[in-house]
Amino acid sequence: MTPILTLLAGFLFLILLRVSIAFAIGLASLATVLQLGLPANSVVNQMLSNINSFALLAVPFFLLLGRLMNDSGITDRLMNFAQSLVGHIKGGLGHINVLVSMMFASMSGSAAADTASVGAIMIPAMKKAGYPAPFAVALTATSSTLGVIIPPSILFVIYGAFGNVSIAGLFMAGILPGILIGLGQMGYTYHVAARYGVTNTGKMTWRARGEASRRAAPALLIPIIILGGITSGFFTATEASAIAALVGLVLAVLVYRTVRPGALFEILCATVVAYSLPMFAVAAAGIMGWLISYLGVAREVAEFITSITQRDWGVLLMLMAFCLTVGTVLSPMTAVIIFLPIIKELGLIAQIPDIHLALVVCLSLAIGLTTPPYGICLLIAAQIGEVDMPRAFLAVLPIVAITIAIILSVIFLPGIYMFLPRTYFPEAFPSF
Repeated sequence: MTPILTLLAGFLFLILLRVSIAFAIGLASLATVLQLGLPANSVVNQMLSNINSFALLAVPFFLLLGRLMNDSGITDRLMNFAQSLVGHIKGGLGHINVLVSMMFASMSGSAAADTASVGAIMIPAMKKAGYPAPFAVALTATSSTLGVIIPPSILFVIYGAFGNVSIAGLFMAGILPGILIGLGQMGYTYHVAARYGVTNTGKMTWRARGEASRRAAPALLIPIIILGGITSGFFTATEASAIAALVGLVLAVLVYRTVRPGALFEILCATVVAYSLPMFAVAAAGIMGWLISYLGVAREVAEFITSITQRDWGVLLMLMAFCLTVGTVLSPMTAVIIFLPIIKELGLIAQIPDIHLALVVCLSLAIGLTTPPYGICLLIAAQIGEVDMPRAFLAVLPIVAITIAIILSVIFLPGIYMFLPRTYFPEAFPSF
């Protein structure tokens, strides 16, 4: 058996045995390394080098920020603020759901955390208001995936760190598609609300709106600090994550006073656990990605695809279809790290800018968070809403179609989406 067959067959066999993804990747990679006659300790060395990155330090800080938001009641303040803006529109609760997810995404960058925190409140409220339960679940799950797109996105941090791509440039590229996907979801929510006769949540007085804005204002400074500092060149994305976590800590303990100093140790411990699990998968996936590159698979696959089409849009369409398929069984972070050698090789041959390539890949993989069998966001939302997965999946399809339409526009109209990153980070767009 050739090494590449050992790698792939071993991985698939372990998955069928229901072994954890991270361990399946690591064990299959170890077997391949031994077959190649390489020293076994090269696996450990490769795992260490994969996570020994300054850029990856942003991940625990953003996770800490998300944890502080949940435990300090900032999510509730954001919901009141969102209600003051869109609650009076038909389908108000659904619009609040999407808008809160967009604001949550601009602070934590974690889709699963968004699903759990927002869904626990919004799904029961939407069911009570008359929305079909499958739709409430589907909207919560899909709006939560905006955390993978709207900066600061942890997936962008991983992609930038492993692909040697400007993380700040990726953050800027994610702004417009994230907003458009959110607006598309709100448009579909309006349609569903009209169809089922769901009313709005009522119009708030200007005084109540002002109070909601005042209560949420300190929290809304966090995304401004992150993006403002990065675009001005005052600090890097990693430094921005640390500053944002510090601001979140000050808000939770000193400003809002909803987190006791004694509870910080528990929050920090929970953050460490939440960080260690994906980082182990990242370390293991890096070995498989390295082997794919070492065995020359990346070049062969890229040459096969480019033998079919060398047009940039043709390559991107095939890459989108590939990522949509892979995303159903692998988490976005794992998929990026494993297949990044192939993705980068395709971009080089087709002369596609790294940021444009990354945006299409990350948007496509984000859909996998809401599609079985992986579909972690849909799974969490379905459990909260007490809806079986087949019904939840059927309800999610029209909303997924909105995201696919945005991805297609990114492929065929790159100038619109590359305007912000090209303006602020022109050095990230080398001339081929």
